[in-house]
Parts: sequence; C-alpha cells; structure tokens
Amino acid sequence: MAREQRVDAEVETLWADFHAQVNVPSEQLRSWLLTRGSGEESFGPDPDLDLPEPGRQILAVLRKRKVDLTPADIQVMREAVERIEGLLDERPAAGNADDRWRHALLDLGHDPLADR
Repeated sequence: MAREQRVDAEVETLWADFHAQVNVPSEQLRSWLLTRGSGEESFGPDPDLDLPEPGRQILAVLRKRKVDLTPADIQVMREAVERIEGLLDERPAAGNADDRWRHALLDLGHDPLADR
C-alpha cells in the first residue's frame, strides 16, 4: 500500500512561486556559485560547503522533492522569493547595465536575462 503524502496548500503555492522565481537550473546555479565563491582562496575538501549563502541553501532546496521539504527549506524558499521580488522591483532603467544587480539575482538563482 503506497503511503500518501500530502503537502499543505500554502507550501504548494510557495513551491510554485519559488520555482517560477528561481529560473536557473541547479547545475548552472552551482557553477555560478562556485565561480562567485572561489575568490582568492581555494576550496576546502567539500566544495558545496564553500558555496556562498543563501545560494547554497537555495541549491539544496532545488535538489529536493516537494514532499521532503523541512520547515527550514520552506523558510529558505520564502526568503528567496521575497529577495528576488525585491530586487526585481529595483530593476535599473532600460539601457543601464548594472552587473551588481544582475549578480545579486544570480546569487539567488534568478537570471533576469532569461525573462527576455
């Protein structure tokens, strides 16, 4: 007999919002974070642990199934959606390239150029 696992409706909505906002595939996000986290120092024995926050946490959620989410994962998803939406609201005027703004979004798994 299969065990039926149910997910709260609020979590369903958050899951959809999170995956709509985090539009970078997990391997691309990991590569980006590794590039961002490399800086001048080398990586330790476990490169995933050296990934910058909150990107590492977002990446961990992307690797999970909805039914396996913990309360901490749900909080990460909430914060990611809020931060991405906040940054998108601060979009620079058309024609003004702002790498810091785009990089801040990429750190959260959102590529604003993918929206075009």
